[in-house]
Amino acid sequence: MNEREKLKRQIYALDFALYELALFLDSHPTNRRAMELLSEYRQKREETVAEYESKFGKYILTLKDVPLSDSWQWIDSPWPWDTDFMED
Repeated sequence: MNEREKLKRQIYALDFALYELALFLDSHPTNRRAMELLSEYRQKREETVAEYESKFGKYILTLKDVPLSDSWQWIDSPWPWDTDFMED
């Protein structure tokens, strides 16, 4: 696994943790530890995405993340079926 794939996997893991914490907080809205973890994982994700972007270019997850330009930049990245990020 190359460095790009490792960073993507870290981002995916942090996204999973954030979604799980959000679900937990739906039923436990006053849990301080969950709120602390949510803040911590948001910060880690922000730092990991910044590291990814400094090395490999824009990390695009949603249309909101697409930079304004004269061309569609997703075409420049590998397509989902071109890589298997789940392999070790």
